[in-house]
Amino acid sequence: MNIAFIGGGNMAAALIAGLANKLTAGANIHVADPNAAALARLQQQYGVSTAAAADAALADADVIVLAVKPQSMREVAAQLLPFLTAARQPLIVSIAAGIRGADLSRWLGGYGAIVRCMPNTPALIGKGITGMVAMPGVSAAQRQTADAILCAVGPTVWLDDERKIDAVTAVSGSGPAYVFYFIEAMQRAAEEMGLSAEQGKQLALATFTGAAELAQQSNEPVSLLRERVTSKGGTTYAALTSMEASGVQGAIIAAMKAAAARGQELGDELGAA
Repeated sequence: MNIAFIGGGNMAAALIAGLANKLTAGANIHVADPNAAALARLQQQYGVSTAAAADAALADADVIVLAVKPQSMREVAAQLLPFLTAARQPLIVSIAAGIRGADLSRWLGGYGAIVRCMPNTPALIGKGITGMVAMPGVSAAQRQTADAILCAVGPTVWLDDERKIDAVTAVSGSGPAYVFYFIEAMQRAAEEMGLSAEQGKQLALATFTGAAELAQQSNEPVSLLRERVTSKGGTTYAALTSMEASGVQGAIIAAMKAAAARGQELGDELGAA
């Protein structure tokens, strides 16, 4: 399988790390990006071919992964047009936030073989999760190919409606920031109660990763796991009662809905042109 990447930033590099010499040979991966240093690293580490911009190598691609900033997508689509013909119809995989499939298709002259994805930053260590939706022009084989590519950095969740991508963005796309925010608060609390910064960091990180792994491996609802840690009148009960009184859960839900709403707005703004 020949795979071309337009954009060689962090997320593209994470995907290439998961794909090279696994799903396909590194020599079958082509990366176009103006950043010469990024290209040199990818070429040295994985044996990919590189170019400073979209070039003739795209004509041989079975899959073209668009890993560019949303604001650059329309310009990139114009560069791709010469490589999309009736005889040659590669799968287009977009991991750009906010760009709707219909708008990308329009910029590509009505091209339909597009899968839109929303990965998250833990993909950088192979622990990501990606929400995905296929446009009507995607074949069953192309859908399997897109799934295999994104599975290189973690599990995938397929959606039946592109509008749900905004919810995925709010939950998992932006989600790592919420986790880091909570860990920051745990570390700060630890320091304010007399522990060292390093002790606070060690305790917070191990607690968060351990609890997440426990929830991952358990068949029971997260609410039940929480209840098992919470003895009425105990320390955990005091903490959770304080959080409830402060409206923490409601604030988190409201924040995620705000993220989803902003995702919708971005789609409107970016697709308006």
